[in-house]
Amino acid sequence: MSEQKPDYEDQEMPLVSHLTELRSRLLRCVLATFLIFAGLFYFAQKIYAFASEPIRRFLPEGATMISTDVTSPFLAPFKLTLVVSLFLAMPVILHQVWSFIAPGLYKHEKRVALPLLISSILLFYAGMAFAYFLVFPVIFHFFSSITPEGAMMMPDLNSYLDFILTLFFAFGLAFEIPVATVLLIWIGIVDVAYLQKIRPYVIVGCFVVGMILTPPDVLSQTMLAIPMWLLFEVGLVFGRLVRKRDPDEKKDTQEDQPPATHP
Repeated sequence: MSEQKPDYEDQEMPLVSHLTELRSRLLRCVLATFLIFAGLFYFAQKIYAFASEPIRRFLPEGATMISTDVTSPFLAPFKLTLVVSLFLAMPVILHQVWSFIAPGLYKHEKRVALPLLISSILLFYAGMAFAYFLVFPVIFHFFSSITPEGAMMMPDLNSYLDFILTLFFAFGLAFEIPVATVLLIWIGIVDVAYLQKIRPYVIVGCFVVGMILTPPDVLSQTMLAIPMWLLFEVGLVFGRLVRKRDPDEKKDTQEDQPPATHP
């Protein structure tokens, strides 16, 4: 009677095979990003115009964005389009990451790992959208309102791009807190009771991180710190669900073992 193969890889792959597969998947990620960039490059100026709209609406009448570098009118849209291409290629990158790690996971691990991977990219997009549609208008309205008399607000192309990319990454990473919280609880590093106990320190840490990742103004720091704290609470809610599944996961681990064979 032929043996049935388990749903996981019980044979060790040579190191060279792992490296070869990793290189292949990295090349696919790079190729996907490049193809998206090639399709978007024609619209680079429009993409930059869309990204700069939150600040242009608050510029004084007659003011425009400026370029203090000769190459900025080309490099700033080019850089932004490349970053946008990377963001849009995230589903492909996520699929390649999952395809690389999935063979080494049990069924019960896959049931948790796959939703975490998908949630991470969705939350990253949600963080960027939160920054663009809610945070940017508030921040730029605040900056325009405090411009000293006699001065005109005319932001530089590169400076503005670096500013918004920093905030995009800051809010995108901040929105990963529920995933990180659930992951820490799932692998057993911490439990829900311990996280509840250190909640005051977490809240202080959110404001410290907001101070480090955002520009030096209280408004943007607060608009990052408060969502981080609320997302931490969301992570605790889902963390309780993960903890309740521990007995089932042990049972699934036993079920994942190869069935006994009989002559």
